[in-house]
Amino acid sequence: MEGRAAARAIDALRRGWPVTVSAADGALRLMAVEGADAVTLAAFDPDGAADILISATRAATLKLTNQRAAADPDQPVMIARTPWIDAGVAMAIADPVRDLGSPMKGPFATAPLPAPLAAAAALRLARLAGILPAFLIAKDEGESEVDVSAAAIDAYDDAGRLAIATRARLPVAAAENAEIVAFRSPEEPREHVALIIGRPDGRPPVVRLHSECLTGDVLESLKCDCGPQLHEALHRIADAPWGILLYLRQEGRGIGLVNKLRAYALQDQGFDTVDANVRLGFAIDARDFSVAARMLKLLGVGEVRLLTNNPQKVAGLEAAGIAVAERLPIILPANPHNERYLATKRDRTGHQL
Repeated sequence: MEGRAAARAIDALRRGWPVTVSAADGALRLMAVEGADAVTLAAFDPDGAADILISATRAATLKLTNQRAAADPDQPVMIARTPWIDAGVAMAIADPVRDLGSPMKGPFATAPLPAPLAAAAALRLARLAGILPAFLIAKDEGESEVDVSAAAIDAYDDAGRLAIATRARLPVAAAENAEIVAFRSPEEPREHVALIIGRPDGRPPVVRLHSECLTGDVLESLKCDCGPQLHEALHRIADAPWGILLYLRQEGRGIGLVNKLRAYALQDQGFDTVDANVRLGFAIDARDFSVAARMLKLLGVGEVRLLTNNPQKVAGLEAAGIAVAERLPIILPANPHNERYLATKRDRTGHQL
């Protein structure tokens, strides 16, 4: 299956191995900047000639928007390699968190993209892998152990491949009559779960789509409201005739734990959550709610009462064929550490707080 080729490529990138990405306009042999060090970079690019591929938003930070990115803000941008760009400088180019520590980067010159469609696919692959969307692009056409097509990258996140793996009784503090159901797909290593509380009675269940948040759910971070929302949702579901908590492995609104922590570091530099994600080269919200819809369908649920302040969750479920009979808001008090975060969700991403 095509999705498995993407899974192999994601694993290779995270290990620092070269990958060849192909599309209708050609192929690019590349290595993730995040996976490169002096040794691996010397093996991949012994002549020090590999150009650097970055996202348009990162190019804007580096003042390259007057060149190729000016015409198309979604176009990947390639920086021409110069002798002084080693692995350390390449990482400083890729990671905006380091800008305050190394502010005197450049000047840079852009180079023409030899395969724009393949370049765009490579950036999509990086985002799926949870690494910074930045690559070293080899000048030669040597072979990589892993080859992946743009079509395979697009197929990787196919929610239709998700299936129930197992289920078991799981008494929890909020409700002793609970059952946990685990879901996984052949390609994706992330396993999503549903916690079903109560018994179906013919009425739409109260449902909460909760995206994984290690810092909030486990460590009780005060920077977000994820932990309190999770516990409030469990009690609201327990008080209903019946309901389901979907725990989705989409950390950091889909950008992954490491990149979420990078976004936290950018927030400490003064950026809000929206600008931090964009500055890193990611979408404002990269979550895929078709995964939640697939889980509900596998559980035999076609209509829900949705616990959320986020209209995008309503739209995402309905677009995937799940009817939302009612939106039930979750209103919780702010604290001094998350006031700005909550205001940003209200003012910039349309959350109805």
